This record gives sequence, C-alpha cells and structure tokens, in this order.
Amino acid sequence: MKFLPYNPEQAYLLPPSVKDVLGEDHLCFFVHRVVEELDLSAFEADYVEEGRAGYAPALLLKVWLYAYALQVTSSRRLEQRVKEDLAFRYLAGGAQPDHWTLNAFRTRHRRAINDLFLQVVEVARGLGMGHLGHVAIDSTRVGANASRRRMTSAAELRQQLAKTRRTIRRWQQQCDAADSDEEPGTEVDTRYGERLQEQIQATKEKLQKLSRMGARQLSETDPDSRFLHAARGYVLGYTVDLAVSEDHLIVAQRTTQATSDAASLLPLVDQVQQSCRARPQEVSADSGFFSVQNLKGLEQRGIEGYLPDAHLTGELKQRRGRLKCAGDSPEHLRMRARLRSEAGQARYRKRQALVEPVFGVLKEQRGMRRFRLRGLGKVSVETALACLAFNLTRMWRMKNHPSSVN
Repeated sequence: MKFLPYNPEQAYLLPPSVKDVLGEDHLCFFVHRVVEELDLSAFEADYVEEGRAGYAPALLLKVWLYAYALQVTSSRRLEQRVKEDLAFRYLAGGAQPDHWTLNAFRTRHRRAINDLFLQVVEVARGLGMGHLGHVAIDSTRVGANASRRRMTSAAELRQQLAKTRRTIRRWQQQCDAADSDEEPGTEVDTRYGERLQEQIQATKEKLQKLSRMGARQLSETDPDSRFLHAARGYVLGYTVDLAVSEDHLIVAQRTTQATSDAASLLPLVDQVQQSCRARPQEVSADSGFFSVQNLKGLEQRGIEGYLPDAHLTGELKQRRGRLKCAGDSPEHLRMRARLRSEAGQARYRKRQALVEPVFGVLKEQRGMRRFRLRGLGKVSVETALACLAFNLTRMWRMKNHPSSVN
C-alpha cells in the first residue's frame, strides 16, 4: 500500500492523552499550571450559592489567557475555538461555555483580572525574571470601538438639553389640560415624562464628562474615548502605558484617557514597586514623559532617571547645537549631564530596545490596535489580559526554550 489507513468515521480520532498530541511542553499546559497556582478567591467571592451552578473561574480564566496569547479576543470566536481546538478543549475540561458567559466573565471581574496581573509578575519573579536594573517606560494609542462620525459637541448637547426642556414644558401643559374639565377623558402617559427627565439627566452627565475630560467632542458610541495625538494623526481611543524590565517582562501597565504622558511616569514607577516589591535602579522614557516634577520624584525614590526634554532630544539626534542650562533646576541639570555622557546615551538607547518590541508584539501579533469593548473600565481589562498573556508566553519560552529568549 502506498498510503496510510484513512477513515474519518473511526470511533477515536485522538488518543486518550492530549499530551500525546500536543506535547508536554505545549503553552496550554503551562497556562494551566500557572493558573492553578494563583489565588482566585477574588473571582470566587463574586458568586453566590443560590441559583444554577456556573463555570469555574479557573476554567474561564485559562481559556481567555490562552486566547489572548493566540490573538483570539472575540468571545464568539473563542466559543467556536473551545468547541473545535484541542488545546482549548483541554483547558475547558470538555465544557462548552457560550459567548455570553465568556464575555460576561471578562467584563464582570475587572478588578480581579487587574489584580491577577500582580500575581503573575510575582510568579515570573520567582522564575528569575523581571530584572529591575533598567526599566523602560513608553505609551501608545489604541483605537476605541467607536465611530469617528458619531460625535457630539458641547454646543450640540446644550441645544439638545434646551430642546428636551421645551418638550417637557409642552408635556406639562398637556397634563394640566387633561386634568381640567375642558378635556374630560384625556389620558396622560406619566412614563413619557419620566423618560424626558432621564434624557435631561443623561445629557447633563455627558456635559459633565466633556468638562472633566477637557475635550471638545464626545463619542456617542464610547463616551469614555477621546481624540489622542499619535504618530499618524489623531486616534479616537485610549492611552496604554507599559513598563518593561531588562528581560522584556511587562512589570506595570495602565490604560488612561490622558492626552500627554508626563502624568503617567511616577504612577507606573510606583506600580513597578508594588508588583515586584522592589524599586528599579534606572528608569528611561522618551521626552513625552519629561517634567521637572518627574525628575524630582525619581530622585526622591532613589532612582536614576533618563528622561530627556524636547531640546535635549534634538541635541542628541544632532538636530540642534548644545544648549545652555542656565536657570534650570538642579535635577534638570544633572539629568542633562548624565544623558550627554557616552555611558548615559548608551543607557538611554536601551529604552527603545526594551519597550518598543513589546508594543510591536502586542499590536502586530496580538491584534492590540483596536479595543473590542467600550468604556475605560472594560478596555482596561482587555489591556490587562493582553499583558498577562504576553508575560505568560514570555515565561513559557524562558522555561521551555531558553535559547530563543534574548
């Protein structure tokens, strides 16, 4: 015979052990082992004894982490993969949760998923990862699940508010007429007035949101998103900040509506200390994170900062001549002197080699160019899951394929 036996209708298409097919060092088994070591009490405490039994949080968490590692961020696609993909079937233990259950888990446990990021960093530190000699910080803009055409301005909201108030006055006049003897038998829909009051309250909340955000327009599909300046123009979305260690582990992450990066530096540094229980020795970031306040904050924390201002960036790129530092703060003078040295420039060049490849993987390989969910709280969960999956993949490669890890 020239061919091996072929019969799709045979009773057993797969051997009894999944490891015989996937191999013992497959990523899904590593995700399974790590999640089993984590404290999931925050997830379990969110359920009650009454009602129908639900899926175990460990099951749903494992399939979501493995899904984000494979660029599967849609709950409908994940539902299909759990039915068809052997690794997903193993992590689900043969169960088949639908997309409603999968998505509800992701949006319901926002705080617990963000707290889980700290646990995974701690596990990575236990494996010898997360070196804090030098931590690089950077940000990127990620598009929102919102239409650029469905925007409303403060003037339009005020016009809408005035129109609704006029409608209420007309409705109140109709109510007064119906209560009088002039039009007996006329019925008044009281629920209509309640809906109008709800519209007024919603419009007021949108105006307040615009004022807090300091923005000119508000998205109708995702009110928390805003227009942010990016390399290729303006993006309607959110700002994602990352802090990356010397061995390319994400040690801090956050999602904000910030239009500038300077206010994110010190909170990220503090988050690194919280997740790693140690302070980085050096921190580098581009000129967008520069401020004298940040330089002072780093020195107060005993951290050596490499944060060039815009003028020094141009000088280092040989676009401008050497600038004088007269009148600058002592922290600013020390930072400039540090970055003008050959050793300082070499340390600063590490920033690009550390953090930008991580953003490249998240955007190009994990599809993190546009969020699927809406609202700051929900997109923060998407960022946390993407960073968790990245770290787990990094840990898996270091453990099973150390020669492929730079």
